[in-house]
Amino acid sequence: MKRILFVDDERRILDGLRRMLHGNRNIWDMEFVESGEAALRACDAGSFDAVVSDMRMPGMDGATLLGHIRDRFPNTARIALSGYSEIALATRAASVAHRFLAKPCSATELQSTIERVCVLRELVCAPEIRKIVGTVGELPSLSTAYSQLTRAVNDPNTSIDQVAQIIGQDLGMSAKVLQLSNSAFFGLAQRVTSLSSAVSYLGMETIKNMALVTEAFRVFVPDSHLPRSTADSIQQHALRTAAIACTLPAEPPNREITAVAALLHDIGSLFLASAMPGEFCSALIYAKEHECKLFEAEEQLLGTSHAEIGAYLLGLWGIPDIAVEAIAHHHHPTRMHHGGFDCTMAVYVADLLAHEQEAYLQGSVGHAIEESDLANLETLGVLSRLDEFRELALASET
Repeated sequence: MKRILFVDDERRILDGLRRMLHGNRNIWDMEFVESGEAALRACDAGSFDAVVSDMRMPGMDGATLLGHIRDRFPNTARIALSGYSEIALATRAASVAHRFLAKPCSATELQSTIERVCVLRELVCAPEIRKIVGTVGELPSLSTAYSQLTRAVNDPNTSIDQVAQIIGQDLGMSAKVLQLSNSAFFGLAQRVTSLSSAVSYLGMETIKNMALVTEAFRVFVPDSHLPRSTADSIQQHALRTAAIACTLPAEPPNREITAVAALLHDIGSLFLASAMPGEFCSALIYAKEHECKLFEAEEQLLGTSHAEIGAYLLGLWGIPDIAVEAIAHHHHPTRMHHGGFDCTMAVYVADLLAHEQEAYLQGSVGHAIEESDLANLETLGVLSRLDEFRELALASET
């Protein structure tokens, strides 16, 4: 049974949550407290799977509380609840919360959010992943420019020009951000020629995530004993997947983060090729000998796959949790509940179609989508739309 902690300084709000979630009492062990201090005492007394906190509270506000939860109880999922008008608090919460929900929030939305974020935490905090990453030692550090960019984006007083100036300090990051801003992913009406324009058109958070794409491909360089084409093929597949994902009918608010998730969905493969080349090669050989997919070979040999490993690493780097979720589930989308054609479904479908296109271009006879994936599409309720998605994917090539 999952343990969920709800925090709000208004007792009537807590009573309302208790009544609203009464039907969940058989699947959740719920506790309700009226302050951040009481919440930390409750966490010290026993672990929780998730903490759902109001933002505006006297004394310790929600953002501060969730920051303490992040530092002291990193495996606990963190969900922020706040009103639409609390922009400054929402900005602070973005760096400490896995999910942000606006009041008023329905029981269905709250339950779905808690379940999804708990599934993801369980997945990316699995012992197999921590063991793999732990054997590597210290992870590569992000550049000074990216660290400065993250701090700037999280500061509500930062201007567009200040963000552009930070990116401009790193020529490689500047070039990649401009390249991605002008790509088909965002479909901007005019060509972007300056960093200030890119930030203005796409927004600071999207630009930060675009910069993270650059960073991820910079720090994970395949071992010198692997073919030089390894990184190129991973990046080319990432670009194709992102281009397709952005033509699919994903929920409009998630268009930008879908592009980021698609670009980074195989970053776990690059990590394995960089930090664990022996295991990466063994998985490639296993997949070929057993005629299975690479992620299936990884699951047999490592107990997990590049999808979960990549999600874990990007979670450490602070990529938005919606993208982490899409990356973690992009080979197993039915592990979670979907309320519509969301970011995770878009990345899954785009990955399938990108592989299908690549196999066709390489002259492979067996390029059709496999039965297991057709079954997944049926379960997701989109199998009947596969031809429509293929047409959209073809349009991304033009």
